[in-house]
Amino acid sequence: MNGRLAVELVPRSREGLLADAALVRGILPEMSVINVPDLLRLPIRSWEAAALLEGRAGSVIPHIRAVDVDPERPLHGADDPALREVLVISGDPPPDPTHRTWPQSSAEIIARYRRELPHLTVYAAFDPYRRSPREELEEIARKRDAGAAGFFTQPLFDRRMLDLCMNWLHDDTVFWGLSPVIGPKSRTYWERVNRIVFPRDFDPSLEANIAFAAEVLTLAAERGDSAYLMPLRVDLAAYLTPLKGIYRSPA
Repeated sequence: MNGRLAVELVPRSREGLLADAALVRGILPEMSVINVPDLLRLPIRSWEAAALLEGRAGSVIPHIRAVDVDPERPLHGADDPALREVLVISGDPPPDPTHRTWPQSSAEIIARYRRELPHLTVYAAFDPYRRSPREELEEIARKRDAGAAGFFTQPLFDRRMLDLCMNWLHDDTVFWGLSPVIGPKSRTYWERVNRIVFPRDFDPSLEANIAFAAEVLTLAAERGDSAYLMPLRVDLAAYLTPLKGIYRSPA
């Protein structure tokens, strides 16, 4: 099986999103997927960004927050005939307490997508940091049973954790996540918000982050797995240019 390389782009504005997509496409011609997070503080929802980006990559995968899906209304993206894939996440509590949410799990919304929009490929999230491995793998089993075709991992930051996760998900279609962590403020953000446990010898330099990304991209391509890059809080060109040509999925 051949994998794919994705880049996650944050939709801060229409103009900025299109400019970032053009920049990434120029740097990484091997990129075939753009995935788009759904951030409530921004004016563009992920499925709106996906429609805007159509034709800018082989596929665009919007994140869908399960808690934001209204049980009485059509699914997000249902009116976009070009949409082919979605990633369902549970969704953090909204910063605005007046924002309406519903008590729904990712598995419930995955099942609804598979039932109502069966032409879509539906992915789920895998996060080895927020709960015990046993609990996360039990949740993964529920998402598989609901119809998830594969998983996007939380970004991983060391080879030992990657090897464990590759063992746990050895029979699954997986996009292995990578994101640069540059400096102490970035590290603190990941530890506080995403509960990341960094290895004792973690190096928060740009060069070390690029070297690790190159190592994982090479391994993923050799395995026929997919990968995605989440270039947060870093210059896109500075991070992505050294990675050009690293991900070469076997023919």
